[in-house]
Amino acid sequence: MKEYVADLYEKIVGEGRGLGKLLSKVPGLDGYMERSRRREADQILRTMIAARLEEVRLQLSNVHHELSRDIIKAMDYAEELGRADTRLMGLIGKIKDAPVGYAGFFDAIKIDAEALARIYAFDEQMLGHLDEIQAQTTALETAVTDNGNIGGAIRELSAALGVANQVFSARNEILMGIA
Repeated sequence: MKEYVADLYEKIVGEGRGLGKLLSKVPGLDGYMERSRRREADQILRTMIAARLEEVRLQLSNVHHELSRDIIKAMDYAEELGRADTRLMGLIGKIKDAPVGYAGFFDAIKIDAEALARIYAFDEQMLGHLDEIQAQTTALETAVTDNGNIGGAIRELSAALGVANQVFSARNEILMGIA
């Protein structure tokens, strides 16, 4: 997946080379164009992550449906499963609604290239968290199907969602200049 991220950025950079050479002759514009391309790659990456998390949410919904076939299990795990779903929805919302990582050329608040690179690294790191969330959701699905440790699987999923939420929240600290 990390290769995909690098290829995505290179593709975006490559598409702007013709016009970019001409515009790079304008003082100060070259750095802006580079940040603009990084911002575009960041937005595409976050859109892809949010879409994959939506697929995980659908999988979680199917797990909930399967669990509801047994009314006792449904009642036993409804609250925990609901909290996990709420955390997942919150993470998806944060990712979809997150600032793109760089203010416009004429905006008063600027984010330097180093901070922008850190933001991009946070978004790239989210791919690992996405894989963990998918794995924990699949483990929960297996626990429900095989009558395994459903409570433990829900707690593992919730923990993975909690870590991912914390990591993504740290991204906003960079944007606000706190970190």
